[in-house]
Amino acid sequence: MKVMLLVMDEQRVILDRLYEIVQQHCDACVIHRLSKAQQMRLGAFLAAAHYEQFDRVVIFSRIKRLAPQMAALSCIPGLVFLEHDAYQNYMAGSKYRQVYSRVYKRLPNCRALVSGALVARRMQAEGIDAVFVSKGYDEHLLRNLQLTRDIPIGFLGSLKSKEYAQRKALLESLARHTGMLVTRTESGAEYLQTLNRIKVFVSADIGMGEFMIKNFEAMACGCVLLAWSQGEEDALLGFEDLHNVVFYRSEQEALEKLQWLQSQPEKAAAIAANGQAFAQAHYCFARVGRDLAEHIQRPLRAWRRPSLATRLWVKLRYGMSVPESP
Repeated sequence: MKVMLLVMDEQRVILDRLYEIVQQHCDACVIHRLSKAQQMRLGAFLAAAHYEQFDRVVIFSRIKRLAPQMAALSCIPGLVFLEHDAYQNYMAGSKYRQVYSRVYKRLPNCRALVSGALVARRMQAEGIDAVFVSKGYDEHLLRNLQLTRDIPIGFLGSLKSKEYAQRKALLESLARHTGMLVTRTESGAEYLQTLNRIKVFVSADIGMGEFMIKNFEAMACGCVLLAWSQGEEDALLGFEDLHNVVFYRSEQEALEKLQWLQSQPEKAAAIAANGQAFAQAHYCFARVGRDLAEHIQRPLRAWRRPSLATRLWVKLRYGMSVPESP
Protein backbone atom coordinates (compact mmCIF):
# COMPACT_ATOMS: atom_id res chain seq x y z
CA MET A 1 0.00 0.00 0.00
CA LYS A 2 1.33 3.45 -0.97
CA VAL A 3 0.81 6.20 1.59
CA MET A 4 1.26 9.96 1.20
CA LEU A 5 1.67 11.71 4.58
CA LEU A 6 1.13 15.49 4.53
CA VAL A 7 2.23 17.26 7.73
CA MET A 8 2.72 20.81 8.97
CA ASP A 9 6.23 22.23 8.76
CA GLU A 10 5.63 24.99 11.35
CA GLN A 11 4.67 22.98 14.44
CA ARG A 12 6.19 23.88 17.82
CA VAL A 13 6.03 20.28 19.01
CA ILE A 14 8.73 18.18 17.36
CA LEU A 15 6.99 15.19 15.76
CA ASP A 16 9.60 14.13 13.19
CA ARG A 17 10.28 10.80 14.88
CA LEU A 18 6.55 10.01 14.99
CA TYR A 19 6.36 10.52 11.23
CA GLU A 20 9.42 8.33 10.73
CA ILE A 21 7.88 5.50 12.79
CA VAL A 22 4.69 5.70 10.70
CA GLN A 23 6.79 5.58 7.55
CA GLN A 24 8.71 2.53 8.79
CA HIS A 25 5.49 0.60 9.46
CA CYS A 26 3.81 1.35 6.14
CA ASP A 27 4.51 -0.69 3.00
CA ALA A 28 5.57 2.50 1.23
CA CYS A 29 5.21 6.03 2.62
CA VAL A 30 6.24 9.44 1.28
CA ILE A 31 6.31 12.34 3.77
CA HIS A 32 5.71 15.93 2.62
CA ARG A 33 6.14 18.89 5.01
CA LEU A 34 3.77 21.60 3.86
CA SER A 35 3.97 25.32 4.48
CA LYS A 36 0.89 27.19 5.66
CA ALA A 37 0.32 28.43 2.10
CA GLN A 38 0.49 24.87 0.73
CA GLN A 39 -1.92 23.63 3.39
CA MET A 40 -4.42 26.29 2.35
CA ARG A 41 -4.23 25.19 -1.30
CA LEU A 42 -4.15 21.42 -0.92
CA GLY A 43 -5.71 20.82 -4.31
CA ALA A 44 -2.75 22.32 -6.15
CA PHE A 45 -0.24 20.39 -4.06
CA LEU A 46 -2.12 17.10 -4.43
CA ALA A 47 -2.32 17.50 -8.18
CA ALA A 48 1.41 18.22 -8.45
CA ALA A 49 2.22 15.25 -6.17
CA HIS A 50 -0.02 12.89 -8.22
CA TYR A 51 -2.16 11.93 -5.23
CA GLU A 52 -4.21 9.56 -7.39
CA GLN A 53 -1.24 7.17 -7.47
CA PHE A 54 -1.48 6.63 -3.69
CA ASP A 55 -3.79 4.31 -1.78
CA ARG A 56 -3.91 6.62 1.26
CA VAL A 57 -3.53 10.37 1.65
CA VAL A 58 -3.01 11.21 5.33
CA ILE A 59 -3.39 14.87 6.30
CA PHE A 60 -2.17 16.45 9.53
CA SER A 61 -3.25 20.09 9.38
CA ARG A 62 -5.52 22.53 11.18
CA ILE A 63 -9.28 22.20 10.83
CA LYS A 64 -9.61 25.92 10.02
CA ARG A 65 -7.45 25.32 6.93
CA LEU A 66 -9.25 22.15 5.89
CA ALA A 67 -12.88 23.24 6.28
CA PRO A 68 -12.88 25.64 3.26
CA GLN A 69 -11.41 22.94 0.97
CA MET A 70 -14.18 20.35 0.89
CA ALA A 71 -14.32 20.12 -2.90
CA ALA A 72 -10.67 19.09 -3.19
CA LEU A 73 -10.86 16.76 -0.17
CA SER A 74 -13.94 15.00 -1.55
CA CYS A 75 -11.86 13.89 -4.54
CA ILE A 76 -9.49 11.74 -2.44
CA PRO A 77 -10.61 8.06 -2.21
CA GLY A 78 -8.19 7.03 0.56
CA LEU A 79 -8.47 10.03 2.87
CA VAL A 80 -7.27 9.84 6.49
CA PHE A 81 -6.97 12.72 8.97
CA LEU A 82 -4.47 12.71 11.82
CA GLU A 83 -5.90 14.99 14.51
CA HIS A 84 -4.60 16.06 17.93
CA ASP A 85 -7.09 18.88 18.56
CA ALA A 86 -10.47 17.24 17.94
CA TYR A 87 -11.33 17.58 21.65
CA GLN A 88 -12.33 21.14 20.65
CA ASN A 89 -15.27 19.60 18.78
CA TYR A 90 -16.98 19.04 22.14
CA MET A 91 -15.35 21.77 24.22
CA ALA A 92 -17.74 24.37 25.60
CA GLY A 93 -16.86 27.81 24.31
CA SER A 94 -14.50 26.62 21.59
CA LYS A 95 -14.87 28.33 18.22
CA TYR A 96 -14.35 24.91 16.64
CA ARG A 97 -17.21 23.23 18.50
CA GLN A 98 -18.87 20.74 16.07
CA VAL A 99 -16.65 21.93 13.19
CA TYR A 100 -14.78 18.62 13.13
CA SER A 101 -18.05 16.68 12.99
CA ARG A 102 -19.33 18.79 10.10
CA VAL A 103 -16.14 18.30 8.08
CA TYR A 104 -15.94 14.54 8.65
CA LYS A 105 -19.64 13.99 7.92
CA ARG A 106 -19.26 15.75 4.57
CA LEU A 107 -16.46 13.26 3.78
CA PRO A 108 -18.19 9.99 4.76
CA ASN A 109 -15.40 7.77 3.39
CA CYS A 110 -12.66 9.43 5.47
CA ARG A 111 -11.12 8.12 8.68
CA ALA A 112 -10.23 10.42 11.58
CA LEU A 113 -7.41 9.26 13.86
CA VAL A 114 -8.12 11.24 17.02
CA SER A 115 -6.11 11.44 20.25
CA GLY A 116 -8.98 11.15 22.75
CA ALA A 117 -10.73 7.88 23.60
CA LEU A 118 -14.00 9.59 24.50
CA VAL A 119 -13.76 11.90 21.48
CA ALA A 120 -13.49 8.82 19.26
CA ARG A 121 -16.47 7.21 20.97
CA ARG A 122 -18.64 10.32 20.57
CA MET A 123 -17.72 10.68 16.90
CA GLN A 124 -18.45 7.03 16.24
CA ALA A 125 -21.93 7.59 17.70
CA GLU A 126 -22.37 10.32 15.06
CA GLY A 127 -21.55 7.85 12.29
CA ILE A 128 -17.96 9.00 11.74
CA ASP A 129 -15.15 6.51 11.12
CA ALA A 130 -13.14 7.73 14.12
CA VAL A 131 -10.32 5.73 15.72
CA PHE A 132 -8.53 6.50 18.97
CA VAL A 133 -4.74 6.61 18.78
CA SER A 134 -3.26 8.42 21.77
CA LYS A 135 -0.76 11.23 21.84
CA GLY A 136 2.72 10.29 23.00
CA TYR A 137 6.28 11.51 23.41
CA ASP A 138 9.58 11.25 21.52
CA GLU A 139 11.67 8.75 23.47
CA HIS A 140 14.79 9.83 21.56
CA LEU A 141 14.47 13.42 22.75
CA LEU A 142 12.87 13.08 26.19
CA ARG A 143 14.08 10.89 29.05
CA ASN A 144 15.05 10.94 32.72
CA LEU A 145 18.55 12.45 32.99
CA GLN A 146 18.76 11.72 36.73
CA LEU A 147 19.43 15.39 37.52
CA THR A 148 18.87 17.10 40.85
CA ARG A 149 15.24 18.22 40.92
CA ASP A 150 15.65 21.73 42.27
CA ILE A 151 12.25 22.99 41.04
CA PRO A 152 9.68 21.59 43.50
CA ILE A 153 6.60 22.38 41.38
CA GLY A 154 6.40 23.54 37.78
CA PHE A 155 4.47 23.92 34.55
CA LEU A 156 6.01 24.46 31.11
CA GLY A 157 3.85 25.64 28.22
CA SER A 158 1.67 28.28 26.64
CA LEU A 159 -1.23 30.05 28.34
CA LYS A 160 -2.12 32.38 25.47
CA SER A 161 -4.92 30.57 23.64
CA LYS A 162 -8.55 31.37 24.44
CA GLU A 163 -9.11 27.65 25.03
CA TYR A 164 -6.51 27.83 27.83
CA ALA A 165 -8.29 30.54 29.86
CA GLN A 166 -9.26 28.16 32.68
CA ARG A 167 -5.79 26.59 32.64
CA LYS A 168 -4.21 30.03 32.93
CA ALA A 169 -6.41 31.11 35.83
CA LEU A 170 -5.78 27.91 37.79
CA LEU A 171 -2.04 27.81 37.23
CA GLU A 172 -1.59 31.46 38.13
CA SER A 173 -3.59 30.95 41.33
CA LEU A 174 -1.56 27.86 42.25
CA ALA A 175 1.64 29.79 41.57
CA ARG A 176 0.55 32.51 44.01
CA HIS A 177 -0.16 29.95 46.72
CA THR A 178 2.83 27.64 46.19
CA GLY A 179 5.55 29.55 44.33
CA MET A 180 5.17 27.13 41.40
CA LEU A 181 7.29 27.90 38.33
CA VAL A 182 5.12 28.71 35.29
CA THR A 183 7.18 29.40 32.17
CA ARG A 184 7.90 28.49 28.57
CA THR A 185 11.09 27.04 27.13
CA GLU A 186 12.47 26.40 23.68
CA SER A 187 11.73 22.95 22.28
CA GLY A 188 14.57 20.45 22.47
CA ALA A 189 17.47 20.64 24.92
CA GLU A 190 16.12 23.47 27.10
CA TYR A 191 12.75 21.76 27.48
CA LEU A 192 14.42 18.43 28.36
CA GLN A 193 16.72 20.00 30.94
CA THR A 194 13.93 21.97 32.60
CA LEU A 195 11.56 19.00 32.81
CA ASN A 196 14.36 17.06 34.49
CA ARG A 197 14.69 19.76 37.16
CA ILE A 198 10.97 19.65 38.08
CA LYS A 199 9.86 17.34 40.88
CA VAL A 200 6.07 17.73 40.46
CA PHE A 201 4.72 18.74 37.04
CA VAL A 202 1.26 20.31 37.26
CA SER A 203 -1.00 19.68 34.28
CA ALA A 204 -4.22 21.71 33.98
CA ASP A 205 -6.09 20.43 30.91
CA ILE A 206 -9.40 21.77 32.19
CA GLY A 207 -12.47 21.22 30.04
CA MET A 208 -10.55 19.42 27.31
CA GLY A 209 -11.70 15.87 27.94
CA GLU A 210 -8.29 14.42 27.05
CA PHE A 211 -4.65 14.63 28.04
CA MET A 212 -2.23 16.90 26.22
CA ILE A 213 1.22 15.75 25.09
CA LYS A 214 2.97 17.41 28.04
CA ASN A 215 1.48 14.85 30.44
CA PHE A 216 3.33 11.99 28.75
CA GLU A 217 6.51 14.02 28.31
CA ALA A 218 6.63 14.96 32.00
CA MET A 219 6.08 11.36 33.08
CA ALA A 220 8.79 10.09 30.73
CA CYS A 221 11.25 12.58 32.23
CA GLY A 222 10.61 11.31 35.76
CA CYS A 223 8.34 14.03 37.12
CA VAL A 224 5.45 13.25 39.43
CA LEU A 225 2.47 14.15 37.24
CA LEU A 226 -0.26 16.09 39.07
CA ALA A 227 -3.01 16.13 36.45
CA TRP A 228 -6.53 17.47 36.14
CA SER A 229 -8.80 14.42 36.04
CA GLN A 230 -10.53 13.87 32.69
CA GLY A 231 -13.16 11.56 34.19
CA GLU A 232 -13.74 8.35 32.30
CA GLU A 233 -10.76 9.11 30.04
CA ASP A 234 -8.41 8.51 33.00
CA ALA A 235 -9.03 4.77 33.23
CA LEU A 236 -9.35 4.32 29.46
CA LEU A 237 -5.74 5.48 29.10
CA GLY A 238 -4.52 3.36 32.01
CA PHE A 239 -3.90 6.10 34.55
CA GLU A 240 -4.21 5.09 38.23
CA ASP A 241 -4.47 7.78 40.90
CA LEU A 242 -1.63 7.68 43.45
CA HIS A 243 0.05 4.84 41.50
CA ASN A 244 1.39 6.31 38.26
CA VAL A 245 -0.24 9.75 38.45
CA VAL A 246 -1.88 12.05 40.99
CA PHE A 247 -5.30 13.45 40.03
CA TYR A 248 -7.14 16.53 41.21
CA ARG A 249 -10.57 17.98 40.41
CA SER A 250 -10.39 21.41 42.04
CA GLU A 251 -7.81 23.97 43.09
CA GLN A 252 -8.28 23.03 46.72
CA GLU A 253 -7.65 19.36 45.96
CA ALA A 254 -4.53 20.30 43.97
CA LEU A 255 -3.17 22.20 46.98
CA GLU A 256 -3.94 19.27 49.27
CA LYS A 257 -2.29 16.77 46.93
CA LEU A 258 0.78 18.98 46.59
CA GLN A 259 1.08 19.17 50.36
CA TRP A 260 0.69 15.39 50.61
CA LEU A 261 3.39 14.80 47.97
CA GLN A 262 5.80 17.07 49.82
CA SER A 263 5.15 15.25 53.10
CA GLN A 264 5.53 11.78 51.53
CA PRO A 265 8.78 11.90 49.50
CA GLU A 266 9.11 8.11 49.25
CA LYS A 267 5.58 7.69 47.92
CA ALA A 268 6.10 10.61 45.54
CA ALA A 269 9.26 8.96 44.22
CA ALA A 270 7.39 5.67 43.69
CA ILE A 271 4.60 7.42 41.76
CA ALA A 272 7.19 9.16 39.58
CA ALA A 273 8.96 5.85 38.85
CA ASN A 274 5.68 4.09 38.05
CA GLY A 275 4.62 6.96 35.80
CA GLN A 276 7.90 6.90 33.93
CA ALA A 277 7.70 3.15 33.33
CA PHE A 278 4.05 3.50 32.27
CA ALA A 279 4.82 6.25 29.74
CA GLN A 280 7.78 4.32 28.33
CA ALA A 281 5.71 1.16 27.88
CA HIS A 282 2.55 2.68 26.41
CA TYR A 283 3.07 6.22 25.11
CA CYS A 284 6.42 6.42 23.34
CA PHE A 285 6.37 7.30 19.64
CA ALA A 286 7.56 3.79 18.75
CA ARG A 287 4.21 2.43 19.96
CA VAL A 288 2.02 5.35 18.85
CA GLY A 289 3.54 5.46 15.35
CA ARG A 290 3.03 1.73 14.88
CA ASP A 291 -0.64 2.04 15.81
CA LEU A 292 -1.11 4.99 13.48
CA ALA A 293 0.38 3.05 10.58
CA GLU A 294 -1.89 0.09 11.31
CA HIS A 295 -5.07 2.18 11.27
CA ILE A 296 -3.97 4.17 8.21
CA GLN A 297 -3.66 0.96 6.20
CA ARG A 298 -6.88 -0.71 7.36
CA PRO A 299 -9.73 -0.81 4.80
CA LEU A 300 -11.81 2.38 4.55
CA ARG A 301 -15.48 2.90 3.79
CA ALA A 302 -16.48 2.91 0.13
CA TRP A 303 -15.74 6.17 -1.69
CA ARG A 304 -18.18 7.88 -4.02
CA ARG A 305 -16.82 9.89 -6.91
CA PRO A 306 -17.94 13.53 -6.51
CA SER A 307 -20.35 15.18 -8.91
CA LEU A 308 -19.32 16.24 -12.41
CA ALA A 309 -19.56 19.89 -11.35
CA THR A 310 -17.11 19.31 -8.49
CA ARG A 311 -14.72 17.37 -10.70
CA LEU A 312 -14.71 20.11 -13.31
CA TRP A 313 -14.21 22.81 -10.68
CA VAL A 314 -11.17 21.14 -9.06
CA LYS A 315 -9.74 20.37 -12.52
CA LEU A 316 -9.98 24.00 -13.56
CA ARG A 317 -8.82 25.46 -10.22
CA TYR A 318 -6.12 22.99 -9.21
CA GLY A 319 -5.46 20.69 -12.14
CA MET A 320 -6.70 17.70 -10.12
CA SER A 321 -7.63 14.56 -12.00
CA VAL A 322 -10.24 12.65 -10.05
CA PRO A 323 -9.92 8.82 -10.02
CA GLU A 324 -12.74 6.62 -11.25
CA SER A 325 -15.00 5.05 -8.65
CA PRO A 326 -13.87 1.54 -7.60
